[in-house]
Amino acid sequence: MKHAAPAIDLSRKFVRLTERRPDGFVEFEFAIGDPELYAEMLLPAAAYESFCQVNDVTFLGPREEGPVEEGAEDFNWNLHQATHQRFR
Repeated sequence: MKHAAPAIDLSRKFVRLTERRPDGFVEFEFAIGDPELYAEMLLPAAAYESFCQVNDVTFLGPREEGPVEEGAEDFNWNLHQATHQRFR
């Protein structure tokens, strides 16, 4: 007997602000249906505000840093972090 996958509501859109940069750009995460499956995006501030309004997004709070699974340390990063630190 197969279990049905949980339905994802594609009408729900989410934004988590990452950084408002001094150069006028806004870094943020954008998700549709599931806030944990997101794309990292960068837009000028005015375009960001318009994007959020047009998509009727739900704003999420800052991402909480939690423990990393053993063996997953090398994969636990995002583009925002990569632009602010050097990797070996």
